[in-house]
Amino acid sequence: MANRILSLRSGLKERLQRLGTPGTWDHITSQIGMFSYTGITRQQVDHLKEHYHIYMLPSGRISMCGINSSNIEYLSQSIHDTVLLYPNNEHKHKLTDEGKPWVLPVVRKTELQLANDETLNHEYLPVLGLEAFSSAATSMLLGADHNAILEGRAFGVQTLSGTGALRVGAEFLARQLGYRTFYFSQPTWENHRLVFLNSGFTEPREYRYWDANNRTLDLNGFLEDLREAPENSVIILHACAHNPTGCDPTHEQWEKIAQVIEEKKLFPFFDSAYQGFASGELEKDAWAVRYFASRGLEMVCAQSFAKNFGLYNERVGNITVILKDKQDLIPVKSQLTLTVRGMYSNPPNHGGRIVATVLNNPQLYDEKESIRTMANRILSMRSGLKERLQRLGTPGTWDHITSQIGMFSYTGLSPRQVEHLVNNYHIYLLKSGRINMCGISTKNIDYVAKSINETVLLFPN
Repeated sequence: MANRILSLRSGLKERLQRLGTPGTWDHITSQIGMFSYTGITRQQVDHLKEHYHIYMLPSGRISMCGINSSNIEYLSQSIHDTVLLYPNNEHKHKLTDEGKPWVLPVVRKTELQLANDETLNHEYLPVLGLEAFSSAATSMLLGADHNAILEGRAFGVQTLSGTGALRVGAEFLARQLGYRTFYFSQPTWENHRLVFLNSGFTEPREYRYWDANNRTLDLNGFLEDLREAPENSVIILHACAHNPTGCDPTHEQWEKIAQVIEEKKLFPFFDSAYQGFASGELEKDAWAVRYFASRGLEMVCAQSFAKNFGLYNERVGNITVILKDKQDLIPVKSQLTLTVRGMYSNPPNHGGRIVATVLNNPQLYDEKESIRTMANRILSMRSGLKERLQRLGTPGTWDHITSQIGMFSYTGLSPRQVEHLVNNYHIYLLKSGRINMCGISTKNIDYVAKSINETVLLFPN
C-alpha cells in the first residue's frame, strides 16, 4: 500500500513537470503518507472541483489514495490547465491574505489564568456541557433580567459552535416533535439547508429577503411568504448581521415579522452568530431575539462564540431554548440529552471555560471592549469605502454599504464587474457581489475604492 502511494506521488510529479506546469512540484515526493499539500490556491481548488470534478480541501490538500493509474493523466492535465488559467497570485494588493488573526486580549489573559489553575482537569463534561458556560451564554443572549430566565422557562445547552447548535436544535424538532418543513431566507448561509435536511427535515422552502434592485430588505415578500407557510413550519431567522447580505430588519420590521409568525403558529429558530460583533453592543445585536421572547413565543436560538470571542477553532456554541411553560423544561432537557448523547456525547471543555470565565467575572467582562474594537473596525471600513466611492463620483448609490452590518456587504456589483475586479485588480469577491469587509484595511481601502470606481465606469450596470 505504501509503495503504491509513493509510486503515484512520483508519477504525479513527473507528469506535472513534463507538462511544464508553472511552479515547483518537488514537495509532492518530499511529503509522505496519504495526503499531499499541493500548494494549489483556493481559487484553483474551486475551479478543479467545478470544471473537472476533482475534489480536495480548500487548503489544497488531496488524498493520494484517490489517485490511480486510470486517472493520474487526467488529474495532471487538469491541474496543469487550472494553474495556467489561475496562476498563483502574489499581487501586492491581494486581499485574501490581508492581516493576521487577532486574539482578543481578554481571551489571552483568561487562557493564562486557566493554564495556571491547578484545580482544573481534563475530565469529561456532562452531556449538556458546562453549566457555568450555558447559563452565562443564555443570560448574554436574553439579558439576566429577562422574564423567560426569571420564570425558569429558558435554559442553554453547550454545543459544537453555531453549526452544532443548529444541528442539535433541528434534530430535536424533527425527531422528537415531528417538524418537517423549514424556511430559510433567499439568500442565506448555505449550511442552513444542509444541516436541517441532515437532521430529518424533508420540506425545504425559501422566503424572500433581499431586494437586489433596491439593495434593501424585501419586507413585503418576506411577510407574504410567511403568511403562506403551513402551520408548524420552522422559520430560520438571522438574529443580526444577516449572512450574506448584511441587511437586517429594523425594530418595526421585526415587530411585523413576529406578529405574522405568532398569528400563523410558526416556530422561530434564530441563528445568532455575531452578537456583539455586528454593532459592538451585545444588547443591540440581541434585540430581535429578546423581543420575540418577550412576546411569549416558544423558540430556540443557536449561538456561536467564534466571531465575538475569536474562538474559531475551539468550536464554542450554545443553543438557548425558550419555553412557554417551565414544567416542560425537564422533559425537553431529557430529550436534548438523548440527542446530544447520540451525536457527539459531550462537548469540549477549553473554549467553553474561557467564555464562562469572562462572562461570569465582572472584571474580565468589563474587558470585553475588544469585541467592540473588532466591530468598530468593520464599521469604519464601511464608512470609509462609501465615502471614497462618493468622493470619486462612482455611478450608483452606495448608502447600502453603511446601512448593512456585519462581516459581509452585498455591494450590488454585477457578475461582469466582479470578474473584472478579480482578473484585473486582484480583488476577490463572490459572483453575487458579496465582499468580506474584514479583508479591507486602511492600507488597501483607497485601492479598493479606486478599483471599484474604474470597473463601474468601464462596465456600467
